[in-house]
Amino acid sequence: MHTQTVSAIHQLSKFRTIVSDPKKRPRVFFPRRPAAAAAQKASAAVNSSSSSISKIDDEEEELREGQPYPATTSSPVPASRRQRRPQNVDGDFFVDHTCIDCDTCRWMAPQIFTRVGDMSAVFKQPSSKEERLKALQALLSCPTSSIRTEKPDQDILEAQKTFPIQINEQRIPGVYHCGCHSDKSYGAASYLIIRPEGNILVDSPRYTERLASNVERMGGVRYMFLTHKDDVADHEKWSKRFRCDRILHSKDVQSIYAFMALSVSSLAISVEFSTADVEIKLEGNGPWNLGHDIELVYTPGHSEGSVCLFNKPLKTLFTGDHLSMNETGLSIFERYNWFSVPMQLKSVRLLLELDFEWILPGHGRRAEFRDYEDKNSVLEAFLDAKLTQDY
Repeated sequence: MHTQTVSAIHQLSKFRTIVSDPKKRPRVFFPRRPAAAAAQKASAAVNSSSSSISKIDDEEEELREGQPYPATTSSPVPASRRQRRPQNVDGDFFVDHTCIDCDTCRWMAPQIFTRVGDMSAVFKQPSSKEERLKALQALLSCPTSSIRTEKPDQDILEAQKTFPIQINEQRIPGVYHCGCHSDKSYGAASYLIIRPEGNILVDSPRYTERLASNVERMGGVRYMFLTHKDDVADHEKWSKRFRCDRILHSKDVQSIYAFMALSVSSLAISVEFSTADVEIKLEGNGPWNLGHDIELVYTPGHSEGSVCLFNKPLKTLFTGDHLSMNETGLSIFERYNWFSVPMQLKSVRLLLELDFEWILPGHGRRAEFRDYEDKNSVLEAFLDAKLTQDY
C-alpha cells in the first residue's frame, strides 16, 4: 500500500479514537482551515487513499448492520473503551466509553438516556414495548455505535423498519427523522420531506441499504438539500442511489481535504469530503424556491454558505447548525463556528420575518412554538441576551 495511503488511514483512525476519548477530545471540534500548502498536501494524501477509506467504511457498515450487538470488531477503538460505563444502571441497555456526547440518544429516548459527566448513560431500563422501541431507535441512530445491549436483541430488525420516523403526524405530516446519524457529521440529524413535487432529503444520514430501501418505498429522493458544508456525510452514496439533485450554496462547496490542528491541550483532525460535483450550487443571497411550498433562506454565520429550508405550508424551518434548542434554550453553537458569530446572530434576526412554528436542526434539539408571536418572543429574548456578550 502506498505510504501516503497508510498515513492517511492511520490519521483517520487516530481521529476516531481522539473524538471518542474525552481526555483527548478537542474543545473545538472543527479547527479552522490551515494554510493552502498544508491543505493541499493533506488533500493529496487523502485523495490517494479514498478507495481504501471507502472500503473500510463499507466493512464497518456491514458489521454495524449485521451485529448491532456487540460493537464493530474493525473499530480502531481499544476494547477497553467498548466496556460498559459504570454510570449506567444495571440491565440490558448500556452506553460504552466511546460516546462523543452528541446528545442524539438523550432527545430520541429521554426516558432512558441522560448525561452523566461528559457522556451519555442509561438511567432507566425500558419497561414497556414503546420504551424499548425508542431505545433501539436511539441505538441504531448513534453515530459511534456507543449504545449496546448485553445480549442480542430480537427486535432490532423490526426497529430498523421504523426509519424514517414520522415526527408529528398531526402538525407536520410528511416530515420524517431519518435516524442513522453519521460519525462523519458528528451525529447530525437528517430529515425526509414527502411531497407530490418530489421528496427532499435534508442533509445526509449514514448510508445503509436498509434505510435506503425504506426511503425508496416512500417515494425516493428528488432533491438532497445540504444546509452547510460539514453535515454532508454520505451525500455521494445517497446521490448515486437515488440519482437526486444535490443543492448546496457555492460558498460552502469544497474539494476533499484533511488536516491536523495542534492546540495547547489536544490534537484535532478534521476530514471533509468533496462537494465539488453537487448538481445545484446556489449563488448570491437568495431566497430561492423549490415549487410553491419550499423557500431556501440564506443564513450565513455558522458557515459562509449556510442556508435554511423553510417549508411554508407546514411552518417548519430546517436549520442545519444555524439555530437549535438545547436543555436551557436556543443555541447557535458559538464554540463550533466556522465563519462569523456576529454574522450568524444577524442571520438569526432575519428569521423574525418568517412565519414558522418548528425548528428542525442538524445538531441540537427541535423547537416547537405555539404560534408566530411565541416564536418571535423566544427569538427576541435570545438575541437580546446575546447583545451583552462580546464576540
